[in-house]
Parts: sequence; structure tokens; C-alpha cells
Amino acid sequence: MTETTKAVVPRATALEMFDGPVTDANLRRYLEGIPGVDAVGLEQRAAGLGTRSIKTTSKKWALDTIIELIDLTTLEGADTPGKVRSLVAKAITPDASDPSTPRVAAVCVYGDMVPYAVQALGSHHSRGTDSGINVAAVATAFPSGRASLAVKLSDTADAVQSGADEIDMVIDRGAFLAGRYGQVFDEIVAVKEACRRADGTYAHLKVILETGELNTYDNVRRASWLSILAGGDFIKTSTGKVSPAATLPVTLLMLEVVRDWHRLTGEKIGVKPAGGIRTSKDAIKYLVTVAETVGEDWLQPHLFRFGASSLLNDVLLQRQKMTTGHYSGADYVTID
Repeated sequence: MTETTKAVVPRATALEMFDGPVTDANLRRYLEGIPGVDAVGLEQRAAGLGTRSIKTTSKKWALDTIIELIDLTTLEGADTPGKVRSLVAKAITPDASDPSTPRVAAVCVYGDMVPYAVQALGSHHSRGTDSGINVAAVATAFPSGRASLAVKLSDTADAVQSGADEIDMVIDRGAFLAGRYGQVFDEIVAVKEACRRADGTYAHLKVILETGELNTYDNVRRASWLSILAGGDFIKTSTGKVSPAATLPVTLLMLEVVRDWHRLTGEKIGVKPAGGIRTSKDAIKYLVTVAETVGEDWLQPHLFRFGASSLLNDVLLQRQKMTTGHYSGADYVTID
């Protein structure tokens, strides 16, 4: 069974760590007991990692790796089945002129677009095996998260039933900022259970923190720990609908939480920066940060993703320049 489809028991690790029930009071004591973030030190580390260069011989590998880690995304109110089919076609064949171009990790769409993505992928759909292209669906009243729990769970279950391999949920930022950690924890646990398939396996759950609304690095660290304790398979920076979205310091901070969790439990949790990463130059900074913080083992689709819509085009142009020595015209890549 792959990392994506393994059966997990929500709450189990948290129950062991708390040695008893996970109450709001226990969560508050635990999360508020986490040491504060040295903001200056964090930003200096991120800046240092962002200035590191890679050898020209490694650039082709880096560009291909970026493609393999992309969740190719369309999350617009004007999305149509036709646009989703076009997105899937690009996911399957990013560069028709170069068959050596790798495929992306997943396509990410709204829940009602999942059936069209699954149908368009056909035999290329991984169905949770990581051997093809996954279908990720945003859920839980994305992007605001403002809905009843019943609506959020129905949203999630419907996407999973339609064939989604991955669910990108949003936390209730209002509840989190008000200190209602137990409510946020219980919602993640419930959404994780809604990811359960009939065969007992689970769709992969990515928990979106919406770091641009959390205001402080301390809150990002606490929300990361909370999301992992509740059963998230990934922690994700942003919806892409709020500014700032992904930043290198925030992603570094989340990677450090994942590193510390792995040291504590042996479990590997994924990280997904999303929103604002538009160039291969920026994406390479994230690859370096991942490798230096948690190790190159994390540079795999089940442990790291880029949430992006325009990044792929820039990477394709860079790959083409490495092959021919010059940039192609604007018509070399598709708009979507």
C-alpha cells in the first residue's frame, strides 16, 4: 500500500502523546507551550537558503523535479468541464514537443469538477497509487471555510466518492485565532474520517492553514502542529486567494515542524506551499530549502508539492532554453 492510500487512524498519535483525551484545555497547554519563533533568525535562514545556487548540470534535474511536484490547479468561479479537460491534457502532456517531459503530480480542482478530471485522465489517473496523476479537490467551503461542519463533511465525502485521491481542506481561522483549538482539531479529525473510502483506505488530506491570515510565525507553528496532531497528511500554506500566500520563511518554518515531528514519531508529513510561486527560479529556492531542512527524501510527490497554475509554463520555457539555447516565443506554452 502506498503512502497515499495507507489506512490511518485519526487521533491515534495525538492520543498517545497526550496520554488521554484530546481536550481543548490539553491542546491549549501543549500548543502554547511550544517555544516562540525567532522571527529574525527564521528570515535570515530563509534568505540564506534562497541565495544558494545549483550547478548547471543539476538544473535539468531541478526543473524536472519541480514539474513532478506540481499540483496543476484551476480554482476559479468560471471553471467549466472544458477548462478542466484542457488542464488535464496539459497535466498528461506538459510539452508536446518533448516527450521526455515528466508529468505533474496532480490536478487540483473544485469538488464538482472531480468527475470531469477523473474521466479526462482515464488510464493516467493514479487512483491513489502515485503511479499516475492524482486528482485533488478543495473542500470544506474553500477558501473561507465558513460553513457548518455538516456541509464541510458532505463536501469532502462527495469529492472522495467522485474519485478524488486528495482533499485540500481549510481550517477555521476564526476559531483558531480565538483560541478554540479543540474545535479546529475536531474538524480536521472529522474531515479525515470523511476521506475514508469504502475499502477502508483514506484519500490524502492536505490541511490549508491560510498563513496570510494567521498574523504571526508563532501561530503558523501552532497551526502546523495542531494539523499534524489531528491527522493531516500534508500541511499547506495557503488557498492562493489571500495575500501573502506562500513565502519562503513560512514554508521553512512548516518544514522545521515536519522535521521535528519526524524526529519525535518517525512519521513523515508532507508540505505544500501554494500561491505566488510563479518562476522556476523561485521554485528552485524551495527545493533547496526542502533538501537542507528535511532532506532530499522529501522531494517526492507524496511528501512535497507546489500548488501552482502558472509555474509550469515558466519551467517548460526554461527546459526548452536548456535544450536549444534560446527562449521560445509566447506561443510555445499554453495559457492555462
